[in-house]
Amino acid sequence: MTVLRLSGAGLAYGSRHLWSGLDLAVDAGEFVAVLGANGSGKTSLLKVILGQQQLSSGSAELLGERIHGGDRRIGYIPQQKMAEPGTPLRGRDLVGLGVDGHRLGPGWPSRARRRKVDALLESVGASGFASRPIGTLSGGEQQRLRVGQSLAGDPRLLLCDEPLISLDLRHQREVSELIDRQRRERDLGVLFVTHDVNPILGMVDRVLYLANGAFRIGTPDEVLRSEVLSELYQSPIDVIRSRGRIVVVGVPDSSHHHDDHDHADHAGHPHTAGTGGLGTHPTGGAA
Repeated sequence: MTVLRLSGAGLAYGSRHLWSGLDLAVDAGEFVAVLGANGSGKTSLLKVILGQQQLSSGSAELLGERIHGGDRRIGYIPQQKMAEPGTPLRGRDLVGLGVDGHRLGPGWPSRARRRKVDALLESVGASGFASRPIGTLSGGEQQRLRVGQSLAGDPRLLLCDEPLISLDLRHQREVSELIDRQRRERDLGVLFVTHDVNPILGMVDRVLYLANGAFRIGTPDEVLRSEVLSELYQSPIDVIRSRGRIVVVGVPDSSHHHDDHDHADHAGHPHTAGTGGLGTHPTGGAA
C-alpha cells in the first residue's frame, strides 16, 4: 500500500526554487531518509506533508486523499529539545497530549484513556519513568516519550524531523532502533530527515537527497556515491565508506546557506562543513 504520494511536486519562495518535479511514493513499512545541505528544503517538505505549507506545483496525497492539516494518520517526531528543569509535566502527561491531540485541552480522565497511555508508554519502553517530571529525564528518555506521543493517533505515516539531534551515540542508537521497531510492528511508512545517515544506515530502504534545487532517489548504495553527488552539486564530491560508515567530503560552502523557510541542520556547523548533510568530519571521523 502506498501511504504517501508526491506527484510533480515543486516548492518555491519567490524566484528561489527549493525543488521541482518531485515524484515520490512511500509505501507502508518503508523507511526513507531525507538528506541534503541547509536550505535544500528538507523541513519544508515535512511542512507540506503536514498541511502547513502549500506546494507551488504538483500534488501531495496521503492514502489516496489530498493532504490537509491535522490529519491523525500522520505522526510527527520533532527535534530533541531538552525540557527545562522544573517543568511540571510528567512523562505520561506528554504522551497523553498525543492521545488528546484532536481535542481542545486535555482529555477527560477515563479508564480507556489511561489504558491507551499505558500501552503507548510500554510500547516505547517508557513505563519506568512515566510518572517523573520530564525536566528530570535524559534526552533519550524524553525522545522515547515523543515517539510514544507520535503514535497516539495510530498513524500510517511517521515524519521524523532530525529526532537524533543533541543525543549521544547510545541514545541515537536506542531511539533509531525504537523508531525502526515501531515501523515494522505497525507497518508504518517513515520519512526521516537527518543530517547524519550513519545511525540509521542499516534501517534505510531508500534515500531522497535534495541539493541545488535538484534531487536523487534510490537506495543508499545508488545515491550516496561520488559521481551522483558530484552531479547534484556540480562540484567534485568524494563519498568514502569506512567500517560501515559513510563520509562525504567536498560539498561547497555555499550549499550550506539556509533561510527562514528551512531550519539549519548541524551539517552547517564549522566542525562538519563540507559533509553534505551526513554529519561526519571531513577527515573521516564520526561527528
